[in-house]
Amino acid sequence: MSEEMNNELQNIKNLAKGDIVKGRVAKIENNQAFIDLGYKFDGIIELRDVSNLFVEKIEDVLKVGDEIEAQITEINDDKERLLLSKRVVDALRAWDSLQAKLDNQEVLNVKVMEVVKGGLVVDVGVRGFVPASMVETHFVDDFSDYKGKTLTVKVVELDKEQKRVVLSQRAVLEEEAGRQKQQALEGVQVGAIKEGTVKRLTDFGAFVDIGGIDGLVHVSEMSWDRVTKPSDIVKEGDKVTVKVLKVDPVGERISLSIKETTPSPWDKAKEGIKVGDVYEGKIKRVVSFGAFVEVLPGIEGLVHISQISDDHIERPDQVLQVGQEVKVKVLDVDLKANRISLSIREANDRKKIEEKELKEYQQEESHSFTLGDLIGDKLKDLK
Repeated sequence: MSEEMNNELQNIKNLAKGDIVKGRVAKIENNQAFIDLGYKFDGIIELRDVSNLFVEKIEDVLKVGDEIEAQITEINDDKERLLLSKRVVDALRAWDSLQAKLDNQEVLNVKVMEVVKGGLVVDVGVRGFVPASMVETHFVDDFSDYKGKTLTVKVVELDKEQKRVVLSQRAVLEEEAGRQKQQALEGVQVGAIKEGTVKRLTDFGAFVDIGGIDGLVHVSEMSWDRVTKPSDIVKEGDKVTVKVLKVDPVGERISLSIKETTPSPWDKAKEGIKVGDVYEGKIKRVVSFGAFVEVLPGIEGLVHISQISDDHIERPDQVLQVGQEVKVKVLDVDLKANRISLSIREANDRKKIEEKELKEYQQEESHSFTLGDLIGDKLKDLK
């Protein structure tokens, strides 16, 4: 007799209640599973001993050919009765496995067995519970179609004494989303031009999806013109072209610009604005140190407080207001920095000079006309 056969016979002889044995599902009949243990007759697992959860049919848990572990709950060779419990072994193995997965933050796949008030019941060897708030990253109103689904979850709470196992699929989904976001961040280059979709608007800008990751277009980066409300420029769902200004992988933030993808008014104006030019402009902003005047569409220059008037003024808003039209003279142009220095005072001085020259010219014309008239009169007398 070979050593292997001797060991098998020894195992057969030594089977006893409480032993944990391995076997294969030979057949399923009358809601019972018949397990081939290599013994002189098959063991039987009844419906109540197949799972720690409620199941309607044994086929919901086992199928022919499955390899399983079970504990002997009753053995009677004379009556050829050998009862097994898969449920007991599953529970014994489950607690150790669940504790290890909790300690190591491992994920596991579980099958939804029941949909109950407040969440889902899953089979993890023992009864596991996934609260409704931990199923998805979004709100789910009806979980009825989740029964039978397989979820990938993490253990978030474990209490063996209370037989409490709480699991979360949301934690797994959020971690995966975080990894994808980090990969997307690493793939975004400053200066890149992207096509995106406006996802939501705020008072300070718009968040744009540029391919699985959102970036912020600040209100100041929406247009070369001054923008008061983001909703004046874009709305949710709009397709926009943006330029990447800044990427912060640590803070997981991306700064975008819509206006940088369009021609700058300064580029158009570079050849047109020269020192000494005088423009009719409109005051766009009044600040403590002066006023910003739009001299061409999208082109603003600063009139410093010292260049507003010949008279001393304490605050620009004492003499200027937004929307007021003023004449300004260009004092300095820095096209690289997109800055123009303007003067209302010098523009007015020039106006005064022009008015004075015109008055003098008119006076001269008036005098010469009178002299001619006088000479003409005298000539008439001589005749």
